[in-house]
Amino acid sequence: MNRAFLQQVEDSPVIAAVRDEKALEQSLSSEVGIVFLLGFDIISLPEMTEKVRKAGKLPVVHLDLVAGLSPREEAVRYLREKTAAGGIITTKANLILCAQHMGLGTIQRVFMLDGMALKTITQQKRNGPYPDLVEILPGVLDGRVLRRIGNELDIPFICGGLIHDREDVMNALNAGALAVSSSSPTVWKM
Repeated sequence: MNRAFLQQVEDSPVIAAVRDEKALEQSLSSEVGIVFLLGFDIISLPEMTEKVRKAGKLPVVHLDLVAGLSPREEAVRYLREKTAAGGIITTKANLILCAQHMGLGTIQRVFMLDGMALKTITQQKRNGPYPDLVEILPGVLDGRVLRRIGNELDIPFICGGLIHDREDVMNALNAGALAVSSSSPTVWKM
């Protein structure tokens, strides 16, 4: 478990999720302490992560969405050696251990479509490797459902997807989420 990474997330309960340079620039002038980079390409990624670092924020890269990289161990090594990324997001459990060995924070993104998704991630917790954090999507699930998921996971979690206003943020945090990620600049100001 990467305790320093978890502390950074706990200290920054609202995370900016950006998909393009315009959103990136907005996030850099916001109060958020962490920026999720979703969907950049292999060429621009080193520059983008460096911009985030220079703004005093932690860049976390969604590895599965980087154009030009396939979600494999070599891609994790590339992020570690060629970018300023402090962590990865992935849906691929096999990349978690690799990233942890390289000192990167790890977030496994899970789409909570049904009980099978929850069962899969809880089995992974028992059998390892398990991530530092789980990101639950959509993040606007009912508070009772989020609490149940959190209890069954027994791993710190964050919520992302469809988080658009203060009520969404408070629902997730009150249900036990460590933080929320959002692409809405309005949410970044909370």
